[in-house]
Amino acid sequence: MRTQLKLARDGDGLLATLAPSQASAMYEALSHLRERDFGDTELTLLVGAGREAVDVVLDRLAGPHTESRDFRFAPEELHMVHSALTAVPTMFLVRGGAFTEEPFHIRLGFYRENFDALANAIVQAAAGV
Repeated sequence: MRTQLKLARDGDGLLATLAPSQASAMYEALSHLRERDFGDTELTLLVGAGREAVDVVLDRLAGPHTESRDFRFAPEELHMVHSALTAVPTMFLVRGGAFTEEPFHIRLGFYRENFDALANAIVQAAAGV
């Protein structure tokens, strides 16, 4: 997965140029949280928004993606994506707090370090805008 992300200001929003794998990872992170039986309160705690707002971003990120393209995000939507990337790995902890890599990879199609790198790339790109 590409570990850099390009962000540009677009009025009040941000324009992110995403590689197909980046868009897919963002989608998988949000969709995994959305598929769980979380109410709006739990989702708001995890990603800063309820189900309706998550669904809006999921619809925008839905694939398949074959080439890089631009996605427009409000800052709070990009925060939602960042939060999902960092929250999802906590759903794959077992007794004693150990992370289970194989179930994570099977369900999401990525490794945890891909999610970590993408979350970091979002923050680094935002710092440059």
